[in-house]
Amino acid sequence: MGKKKVLVCGATGFIGRNLCEQLAKNDTLEVIGVNHDRSLFDCAGVKWIQADLTQKNDVERCVRGIDIIIQAAASSSGVKDIINRPYIHVTDNALMNSLIFRAAHDHQVSHVLFFSCSVMYSSSSIPLKENDFKADKEMNASYFGIGWTKVYLEKMCEFFSGLGVTRYTVIRHSNVYGPHDKFDLERSHVFGASLTKVLHCTNGQILVWGDGKEERDLLYISDLINFVQLAINKQDIPFCLLNIGYGSSVSISDLIKKIITISGKNIKIEYDISKPTISTRIALNSQKAKQLFGWEPKVDLENGIRKTMDWHKSNIPIP
Repeated sequence: MGKKKVLVCGATGFIGRNLCEQLAKNDTLEVIGVNHDRSLFDCAGVKWIQADLTQKNDVERCVRGIDIIIQAAASSSGVKDIINRPYIHVTDNALMNSLIFRAAHDHQVSHVLFFSCSVMYSSSSIPLKENDFKADKEMNASYFGIGWTKVYLEKMCEFFSGLGVTRYTVIRHSNVYGPHDKFDLERSHVFGASLTKVLHCTNGQILVWGDGKEERDLLYISDLINFVQLAINKQDIPFCLLNIGYGSSVSISDLIKKIITISGKNIKIEYDISKPTISTRIALNSQKAKQLFGWEPKVDLENGIRKTMDWHKSNIPIP
C-alpha cells in the first residue's frame, strides 16, 4: 500500500510549518506543502508546490491526486488589524476555502481538516461547548466579519460532507502559541507579542495595550498537532466539529507576569487603555474531542512558555 498524500495549505505559516515538521516524520505519509509568497524552509520529507489559493486553477493543480487536505492557510494578523481593517480577514479567507472545499469534492479527496477558531463565541465565565454558539446570539462586534466568515465556512464543510466521499473535521481551536509563531509586534497575536515585549525589553518597562483584564485560552502548538494526527487516524464519520483548547483562560496581565517571572527579568508593566483591545473572556470545553478521539492537552502554560522561550532564544536575535 502506497503512502497517503497529505496537502498542507499554508505550510510556511505558524500552524502549517509545525504540521509539516511533525507529519514528515510519519513513514506512511507523503507531505506536500503549499507555498505562496513566503520563504521555504528546509524540512526532510516535505515536497513543495507554489500556488495562490485564491486562484481556481492553482487550487485544482494542488488538490489533484491528494488523499488528505489540511487547510491551515488564512489571512490573519493581530488585534490592530482586526479592529482597524477587519475586511482583510473576510474576502480572501472566504474565497480560498470555497475553492478548496469544491476541489476536494470534485477530486474525491478522502479527508479535509479545516482550522476554524473560537471568535464566534460570546464572552463567558465558564468553558464553552460547541453547541454554546447560537446563530441568534450576539457576537463580539470586533469579530463580526471574521466570526461569521468562519461559521459560513464551517457550514460549507458540513454541506460538502453530505454530498460525496470526503470527510470533514472542523477544528475550533483556541489561541495557539509556540515555535514558529509570529513574534513581530505588527502581526503577532497576544502570546507572541507579549513574549517579544518581555525578551526584547531593554529599559525595564513594557507597555500593554488595554487594561490586561481580557482572558484567553492558550494552547501549545504540539497539542493541536497531536489532535490533527488523531483525527486523521480515527475519524470515521462524514463530519465532525470540535473545540480544541486548553480548557481554562488566563488574563493578559497574568500571562505577561508569568512570562516575566520565567524570563528572570525585572520588568514593570504599564497599561495603555487608548490602544486597540478586545475585552472578552473565552475558554473552551474540549470534552467532545476527548470522548471521540481520546485527546486532551498535555502542555501546561508554564511549560509552554519555557518551551517557546527556549526556541525563541535559539532562533530570533535578542538585543
